[in-house]
Amino acid sequence: MPAKKKTKYESLTLLGKPVSRYPSAPSAMTIETFKNQYANRRYLIKFECADFTSLCPVTGQPDFAKITIEYVPGDRCIETKSLKFYLASYRNTPSFNEEIVNRILDDVVAACGPQEALVYGEFAARGGISLSAEAQYTEDIAEAANGRRIRKSSSAGAKSL
Repeated sequence: MPAKKKTKYESLTLLGKPVSRYPSAPSAMTIETFKNQYANRRYLIKFECADFTSLCPVTGQPDFAKITIEYVPGDRCIETKSLKFYLASYRNTPSFNEEIVNRILDDVVAACGPQEALVYGEFAARGGISLSAEAQYTEDIAEAANGRRIRKSSSAGAKSL
């Protein structure tokens, strides 16, 4: 029997395969990527998930949100089905809304190394108050943060130099 021909998408483990179970916890490892065929071009990719759910870490009640992820890809692009599985893994994850938005951003950056990324969460009202949170990443900000020294001050907390 001849050997199976390798394809450029063979690293994708979810796409085109039946999967019956979502991951039990969020992990950047769930997000699969493929080579950006247009890495020489600056363009924007936008994902919208209108039915995102997570759990309040105090009450255990469900939180509902619309999550928007925008990024300018570097060498890798995010495969959509794996992102769906990643976002669904928050269903049983107790976290505050602000933490979720920042964690998604961190995991997107870890998974695909974008030039820029933005995650916006618009959470449904709880107790009459709605909450929206936005976290963003750019290579310039990341490089500046990695090179910045932090000085502690007794009266005002930490200050950057």
